[in-house]
Amino acid sequence: MPVISTVLKRVLSEKLAESIARPLPGATPRRVRGTVYFPGKATAVTGVRRGGKTTFVHQLRADRIREGVGQEQLPYINFEDERLAELQADQLGFLVEEYGRRFPDILENGPVYWSLDEIQVVPGWERFVRRVLDTGGNEVVVTGSSAALLSREIATALRGRAWEVPIYPFSFEEALRHQALDLPEDSQFLRPSERARMEGAFEAWLSTGGFPEAQALDSPTRHQLLRDYVDVAMLRDVIERHRVGHVAGLRWLVRHLLGNPASSFSVEKFYRALKSQGFAISKDTIHELLAHLQDCFLVRLIWMESVSERQRMVNPRKAYPIDSGLIPVFDRSDRKNLGHALETAVLIELQRRRADVTYVKTPSGYDVDFLARDTAGHIDLIQVCADAADPATAERELRALVEAGEAHPEARMILLVLNRDGSPPESPAGIVVQPAWEWMLNG
Repeated sequence: MPVISTVLKRVLSEKLAESIARPLPGATPRRVRGTVYFPGKATAVTGVRRGGKTTFVHQLRADRIREGVGQEQLPYINFEDERLAELQADQLGFLVEEYGRRFPDILENGPVYWSLDEIQVVPGWERFVRRVLDTGGNEVVVTGSSAALLSREIATALRGRAWEVPIYPFSFEEALRHQALDLPEDSQFLRPSERARMEGAFEAWLSTGGFPEAQALDSPTRHQLLRDYVDVAMLRDVIERHRVGHVAGLRWLVRHLLGNPASSFSVEKFYRALKSQGFAISKDTIHELLAHLQDCFLVRLIWMESVSERQRMVNPRKAYPIDSGLIPVFDRSDRKNLGHALETAVLIELQRRRADVTYVKTPSGYDVDFLARDTAGHIDLIQVCADAADPATAERELRALVEAGEAHPEARMILLVLNRDGSPPESPAGIVVQPAWEWMLNG
């Protein structure tokens, strides 16, 4: 084994011992759609920083313990520790050797369920993971806050031997459980007081967002915490990881995208705006920065629905923050902005459900917020409007859905509103009108 310093040995040994001896932390259980484990593959848990990846890993370990697996078979190492800054991939073998000294029978007969948190900070980590997977039926869970980084390494070194599991900030359902609030058994049949409680909780969640640490904080404290999250993501996941030199341009881009949620974004227009402010930045650099922000989950981008790749490319994308709680932090208009928060929350819920999402531009120029294809191939056309009670507003939103439905006759048409009071006076046959919180809880 390559030479490894005494300090690194001590830190790794301590972390290994603690993970086996220390009780697992308790937390609100996360609900994840789809398969988590795939035989012979590493489970790659990805998501925005502070969104709950580590908690989910401990949840998976706790599930194994309930299945009868001993905690000594569940080593957990968090590599985002400044004491491990010099660690190299060829030194990771020390972990297996140290584990073997403590538990020789388990190492020999297996399996060992390794959890490797923020492993991407160790250059070349994927070779070590592949070697562990090839030994004795072991399982490996890795986490990372960069989808592109993980996917590149998985594709090149793990050769398809990884299964990505994205983790998002709390959904509305998870936020209710985190607050120990009862979930309605059937949201269609609630007493007025129960419905008012759900509507109030939903509106509060739209403003607070789903970051676990941000729950129950007052607004000034929460806003500072979320600013810190964004700053750390920019520093660690963009500037340091990708050696970004145009930091001022990056900050302008982040403020623009997070402060203008659910809006169309054109690189050309943003380039001209920066140029008018005296910034010397290229369009290619803006494209790269945009990709980095998407990769670290800070921003979500969706394309226009089209069978023509050229048409998709020439039309602007729509940009959303990863969490509606970021909107009041960066939106300087002082408006409540419930509509954009609602639209953002619906997009993230669709992605949480692993749907493929685009937006629709109809032949007459109307917009429909989302066309969502779920994993079974079902298609939903979803229009989001906080308040469609005004007849003129309802006519505009429903007209867009009807025309989009003509182009996609196989799709279900849905209008999501903030609450029942925001429902339109009447709607065409075939369009489902539903409060967004009911849609989220019933999905």
